[in-house]
Parts: sequence; structure tokens; C-alpha cells
Amino acid sequence: MTLPAAQPVAAASPGVVDARQWPDVARTPHVPARAAVARRLLGRIARRRGLRVELPGARPLVPAPAGAPVLRLHRPDAFFHRIGESGLIGFGESYQAGDWDSPDLIALLTELATAPETLVPTGAQWLRRLYVQRPPATELSTPDNSRTNIHRHYDLSNELFALFLDPTLSYSSAIFPTAADGAPLASWDTFPAAQHRKIDRLLDLAGVGPGSRVLEIGTGWGELAIRAAARGARVVSLTLSEEQLALARRRVADAGLTDRVEVRLCDYRAAEGEFDAVVSVEMIEAVGRPFWPVYFATIDRVLAPGGRVALQTITMPHERMLASSGTYTWILKYIFPGGQIPSTEAVRQAAARHTGLRPARCDSFGPHYAQTLRLWRERFTERADEVDALGFDLVFRRMWELYLAYSEAGFATGYLNVQQILLTRPEAAR
Repeated sequence: MTLPAAQPVAAASPGVVDARQWPDVARTPHVPARAAVARRLLGRIARRRGLRVELPGARPLVPAPAGAPVLRLHRPDAFFHRIGESGLIGFGESYQAGDWDSPDLIALLTELATAPETLVPTGAQWLRRLYVQRPPATELSTPDNSRTNIHRHYDLSNELFALFLDPTLSYSSAIFPTAADGAPLASWDTFPAAQHRKIDRLLDLAGVGPGSRVLEIGTGWGELAIRAAARGARVVSLTLSEEQLALARRRVADAGLTDRVEVRLCDYRAAEGEFDAVVSVEMIEAVGRPFWPVYFATIDRVLAPGGRVALQTITMPHERMLASSGTYTWILKYIFPGGQIPSTEAVRQAAARHTGLRPARCDSFGPHYAQTLRLWRERFTERADEVDALGFDLVFRRMWELYLAYSEAGFATGYLNVQQILLTRPEAAR
């Protein structure tokens, strides 16, 4: 069955934000000149994109067409001051604080995610200099910082992730069956099979079978390692998440595969051994652009002659990647510190410049990620009481609702894509 449409997480009220846990959400900046500019800019965006921006009392900021996506401002002064001070970071923090909402968050974010480079008029691009920040050095994904970065997201709670992931505990895009027009046929009942379809395609791409020596970079909760071992492979899987390490080892043991799977708490840079296949699912995004050379060089170093590399990665257009590289975003600040989504061209360039590996195949399935995220988002918001019972407050729940919805909109519009990429050494491909 398909889950019912989830209702947005309730708005926070002034004074309920824990300033110790959420200092920048609790603090409302005071930047009158910038707030005035933000208000005018939002009016222009609303007119050009056909959005309805509602002030308190349902008063429109500017005229809007019927059926337009709605941005409902509960606390407009706070909203405009946050936007004026820190742009899209302020936009996200304003949602966390409950300054704004939408009766259809996906419709609103989908419109904003469509050609986002055109949101700010060309003549006003200089305004970015007022609020764009660089990522802090403490979040650069060095060996010392990486474990902290991973801990902030993946060690939140195994129980939390189990509330909204499917039973395979796969935290990456599934591949659903498709309709005659190619649209994904996504439902909660078909979710586990769709995750296994994704894993099996990646293992097939890497040529994993009986006797294969497999290195997995990024364990997750162990489903790929278990599935590879069930084929007769021997797997070494690397993770920096202590929560994932414990549960993955337990799941491997429960599957009776401890003789075939070793899960290590280990940075990818410290990988040792020789492997017939290297697989990695949506882990390169956490590596960070400065470290893509060492990531690919490490894979090249441990790959046996004739070996194959199969990566699943989120991608974005190359020009957008270059434009956003080095910019501190709301997603980096609150969700994935130290990360960077690559482009397909960036993967090709990094492999070509630092290894003997070359892309031999690339399969895209972005619409499937939009549906994967929809199912996660609906499940997450449906189980809000259980998230609360785990000790996560309203600001956290709104943060995750925005993260999941923002990501869903990105894939739905094609601003983001997801691909499975096969890398081989040219002599091995002949």
C-alpha cells in the first residue's frame, strides 16, 4: 500500500528553541537594511515564479495566481532578517524556528529548486557577497575531522533511522520497477525489493560472485555486504560510524556470514589489501572535493589487476558544482558537514588525473531517488511521536523534514541526479 500524504511538522513557537543546542536558530539577527533587501527580492521571486507569499492574516506579499505554491510567513520580520543575514542558511534556520511554513512543502521547494541559478536576478548577484560563507576548517574532511563529521549524522541513533528506512536499512536510492512511461512505481510494500534491485545491479556492475574479494567503502547498516557475501564473496567493509559498525556486525552475525564479512572501523585512506571489486554507495559525497584525489588513488591502490569499481553517487551539473564548491550551505551546516556532491565530469577528471581508472559505464536514475525520499519523508513525519520519544525535539524534526523535502525536490526537478558508475582500467576493459 502507499502511505497517506504526511502532514508538515508543527511549527515551533517563540521561546521553545533550546539555545544551547540550536544557538543560531534561537537567535534572531537584526539587520534592517539587509532585511529590507530580502523582502524586495522575495517579492520579485514570487512574481517571476508565480508563488504566493502570505503574510499573517493570509495577506499576499504580492499578487499571485490561483493554485500557486504557498510560502506562509508566521513571523515575517524574523524571516527577512534571517534571510538578510545569511541567505539560504537563514531560510533553513527560519523553517527550523517555525518562522514560515507551507501547506505543500514539496510543491514550494520544487518550484524553488527549478533552475535555482535564476532565482536571484543577474543584476543582484553581487548581494551573495554579503552572506555567503566558507565552510569552517573544523569541518574539512581530514582524517581527524571525518569521524566527527560522520558521527554528527550517522551516529544520531540507529533507532531513529529504523523509524523511516525500509527493513533493509538502506540509506540510499532504491531502483523501483517502472511503468510503461518509465515512471518509478514506488510503494512501501515494494521498497525492500527495490533496494535489493539497486544493490544487485551494483554488485553485477562490479562483477561480484563466488570467491570475489570485495572492499566496500561505507558500510551503512550492512545490507550490501550481506548480499555480496550471500553470493559467495568475501567482504571487507569500512565505516567511521560506531553506531553503524555495531548494528552491521550484529546483522552479519544474524545472517550467519561472519566468516565472509569483516566490518572495520576504518577511514578509507587507511584501506589495506588487494580486492577484485571495490564498491561504494553514496559515500563519495562525504569525502569532500579536496580529498577526491586521495579517495580515487586509494581505490586504485587496493584494486587487483583486472578489478572493477562500482560507485553509486549523487551528482549535480558540473557548472553548478563549480559554482557551489566552497560555499557553506544549510545542508553542510546541519546535515552533512564536510561534504560535496560531485558531477559526473568531476568523477571522470579525478579518476583520470590520479589513477589508471576510467568510466566504462554510467547509469542514471534520479526520479527513483525522488520517490525514495518521498517514502522516507512520509514515514518520518507519520512517526513524529516516535521520533520525539527518542529525545529529538521539534527543531530537529523540522530540520529533517526540510532536508528530506529539499532533497526530494532536487531530484524531482533534475537539479540532482543519482548514478551507478563503473570504473575499470582500460587494459582490463578490452
